[in-house]
Amino acid sequence: MNIRLSTGSLIPIEMHKVRIVQATALPPVAQRLAAIEAAGYNTFLLRTRDVFLDMLTDSGTNAMSDNQLAAMMVSDDAYAGGESFYKLEAAVQEVLGYKYAVPVHQGRAAEHLLAKIFCKPGDTVVMNYHFTTTKAHFEIAGAKVVEAHSPQALQTESSEQFKGNIDLDWLQRVIDTEGAAKVPFVRMEATTNLIGGQPFAMANLKAARAICAKHGIPLVIDCSLISENAYFIKSREAAYADVSIAAIIREMMDQADLIYLSGRKSTCVRGGLIATSNDAYYEQLKAWLPVYEGFLTYGGMSSKEVEAMAVGLREMCDYEVASSSADLIQFFVQRMIDRGVPAVTPAGGLAGHVDAMRFLPHIPQTEYPAGALAAAIYIASGVRPMERGTVSMDRDAAGNDVPSDLELCRFAVPRRVYSMAHMEYVVDRLAWLHAHQELVGGLKFYHEPPVLRFFTGKMEALGGWGAKLAAAFEADFGPAC
Repeated sequence: MNIRLSTGSLIPIEMHKVRIVQATALPPVAQRLAAIEAAGYNTFLLRTRDVFLDMLTDSGTNAMSDNQLAAMMVSDDAYAGGESFYKLEAAVQEVLGYKYAVPVHQGRAAEHLLAKIFCKPGDTVVMNYHFTTTKAHFEIAGAKVVEAHSPQALQTESSEQFKGNIDLDWLQRVIDTEGAAKVPFVRMEATTNLIGGQPFAMANLKAARAICAKHGIPLVIDCSLISENAYFIKSREAAYADVSIAAIIREMMDQADLIYLSGRKSTCVRGGLIATSNDAYYEQLKAWLPVYEGFLTYGGMSSKEVEAMAVGLREMCDYEVASSSADLIQFFVQRMIDRGVPAVTPAGGLAGHVDAMRFLPHIPQTEYPAGALAAAIYIASGVRPMERGTVSMDRDAAGNDVPSDLELCRFAVPRRVYSMAHMEYVVDRLAWLHAHQELVGGLKFYHEPPVLRFFTGKMEALGGWGAKLAAAFEADFGPAC
């Protein structure tokens, strides 16, 4: 929650007490250089023993509440008909308003099932923006993805509060061109991960729903960060200033025919979920769930996680929980701006993002500036961010790189894990690196998987810039930092 001080400034006060801690350590710069070189300049391949602050992702890294941990102790481990599932089903009906709850082991499992049921060759799925695994699943099924993003979605410096909006005219043009029968569904992501965690407005969601309903097209919402999107609606959309997070979430759910989510984010649980009130959709999901995930009452999840998700669905409706990471991200982004670091604005959910093309303007996209920046900040700080740029795109059918719309370096801020002091440290090291940007060079793949290469691909630093950067850092801060 943002609290105003007597000076007039706002600070993100943590509305929780820390009762259990996990130790971390800051490895010296020589160890960091050796680690990133062994990892092929891919932060995904770093070992956690070599990481100080792990800001790779908020997926499965959020702090669970005491109530969630307590619920896990009374879970029912039955293979079929476990009582933990019925608690989850009741929470889905109460919080989201849907009749059916279908647990899956994580968000991409839900995407796989949706692709299996809805997508076929020649189809076109329209979205406000894609996510890596989402696009991969739908394209593997033979569908084409069209990103009808808002006009300002790709502007990293902006005052537009809802850059995650879908472009309604674009959506209508796709339907007119392709034909409604070729659009199996329209997907809205809350919040849009790859453009900086940007939310969509309730008014935009309702307008998209009206277009879909007119043409008989289902509307699907990726609700992985639904709590944060609801918080942004409350804080940025005037009509909802006095509406509760719970009521906003329920109103959002009323617009969708089906929703799915990675429980690793808003519900702080390692699992996933599909929910709908459509009998036909549920019957199709029920047929395929045991094939790919598990029985209907656990769906590939541990019963402990099922139990904790039921609690997490209710807790994500609390204002203090919904705002916890968003407010700290806002603080983080503002501190980056104060220090001259080219952060993506406005601050979104999920993470603070840095525009790598503005940070490293001398590195062409063919040499992966976002990947280079992620590796460079790790060398300079021990902080592990994630590349969200061209490395995160797969090559086309001819084997050519597909340049990403944006080159972002993402610093995920898991819920209730890091503090203002941690954010200040990251900003300081980013500011130092920005002042020494000429030391950072490009990257070149030497090991490249054919799909989702950002997970396990390996690169080399062109010209050996990693060692030069580490030497400059050690000259300024000493070998132990």
